[in-house]
Amino acid sequence: MTPDKELYFFPTWAAGRKGYAERVRQVFRDYLRKKGLVFTSQRSTILDHLLVADRHLSQEDIYAALKGGGIGKVTVFRTLKLLEESLLVERVLDRYGHPLYEVELERPHHDHLVCVSCGVVREIQWPEIEKVQEKTCKEIGFSILYHRHEVFGRCALCVAKKG
Repeated sequence: MTPDKELYFFPTWAAGRKGYAERVRQVFRDYLRKKGLVFTSQRSTILDHLLVADRHLSQEDIYAALKGGGIGKVTVFRTLKLLEESLLVERVLDRYGHPLYEVELERPHHDHLVCVSCGVVREIQWPEIEKVQEKTCKEIGFSILYHRHEVFGRCALCVAKKG
């Protein structure tokens, strides 16, 4: 994992691959159409902002970046809710329990390490934990629909600072 990169499991082959952003937009368009809603320019701008992000973004981050273009807080909130419902965006909690967002389409499953000192969020994969949880659920007849792990602690830099 590279320390300068937060969206580690959002590799350039996905984000930069020809047609990726358009596939995400099309999934969102289709979802909105089924709900009788329109893919507005404001929704497109919010989605585009998420697609080029290099870190997990809060509603406030998105609003602050786009408010100059006439996009309001309510529009950001409602669009993020729709993006979550369409399974294009996933919510992660920050060190204070506030939601952060990341694009999910075609990304491998991953979990998050959240530093309670500096707020950095790191993505991680734990194949061993996945196997144990699947085995345990199978043994007790529990059918997993989805899960997420968010581990809160201190990153290496913050641990080193505290001594």
